[in-house]
Amino acid sequence: MNIPFIDLKKQNDTVREEILKSIEHIIDASSFILGKSVSDFENDFAAVHNSRYCIGLSSGTDGNHLALWSLGIKAGDEVIIPANTFIATAWGAVLCGAKPVFADCEKDSYNLDLHDVEKKISPKTKAIVAVHLYGQSADLDRLKEISDRHGIYLLEDAAQSHLAEYKGKKIGSHGVSASFSFYPGKNLGALGEGGAVTTNDQEIAEKIRMMRDHGCKQKYHHETYGHNYRMEGIQGAVLGIKLKRLQSWTDKRREAADKYRELLSNTGDIELPKEMDYAKHVYHLFVIKTSKRDGLQEYLKENSIATGLHYPVPLHLQKCFANLGYKKGDFPVTEDLADKCLSLPIFPELTDNQIEYICEKIKKFFE
Repeated sequence: MNIPFIDLKKQNDTVREEILKSIEHIIDASSFILGKSVSDFENDFAAVHNSRYCIGLSSGTDGNHLALWSLGIKAGDEVIIPANTFIATAWGAVLCGAKPVFADCEKDSYNLDLHDVEKKISPKTKAIVAVHLYGQSADLDRLKEISDRHGIYLLEDAAQSHLAEYKGKKIGSHGVSASFSFYPGKNLGALGEGGAVTTNDQEIAEKIRMMRDHGCKQKYHHETYGHNYRMEGIQGAVLGIKLKRLQSWTDKRREAADKYRELLSNTGDIELPKEMDYAKHVYHLFVIKTSKRDGLQEYLKENSIATGLHYPVPLHLQKCFANLGYKKGDFPVTEDLADKCLSLPIFPELTDNQIEYICEKIKKFFE
């Protein structure tokens, strides 16, 4: 049995004909940038995330940038982000000229450690970016209390967490704004790059709409600084089609996670991902921890099972951030996870037989 880490072809085949028809319509209308397909998707995506506004963009990284840039974050400012996240979270601050300030993660949720966040707040701190890592929301109420008390912005990086919930409410409108990624491998993936920002603030929404389109509402009339961060019409159409199936796909991810938990309970020294009592996890990734990570990964590879590492090098130890002065040992929980994390295959089309095979091989390795 050969098991991929994710099977995009199998998923796209289920919507292939509908996608091809939508692409034909885009070609016939020659509406390749923004347009009705994008605005329709924006409306639908905002609605399912309890947000008044959604602004479609060309990538999730662009969303991280515009979410901060629209708030006036600039050189000399500091933005607190997790050390345990993909580097695109940090680019949001860096592209504004601000300094990313890293904080450790919690042992249970792998999201921001609130005690460490408090320690990192300074007079220069302007924002906290809460990453909903692997598909599970951060503790938003407690983060909101901290941000409000210090008079700083709270933003959400929801790149991995479409439809995730915090205390029964969809993520995407708890902070000032939330950025999403539609990279093909995400729970809701485009046929290429794509992203969005959701917000309930009309002024921020209007500003981001201008900033994504060279800073203008009317062509050749540029009211603010901007960039070319527009979503393509084809991606809007594809995402609109897939959005209708996202809840079903999410349910299947959660079922796969339950199956893993059932079969891997009390196996070796494995620590299974914990679903916090305030969260509804959407399992973009199913990340286990084991001190035998490298050996297990190699063994699974030998048995035709693909796995991933999220993330083996924490942000504070990346070469590009060497100038910030961090060193090994600064964030022990993040570093421990980096050394022991292993992401198992999880996607809606993953079968029970495949999960059973994966778990059988994992158990055999530990025996």
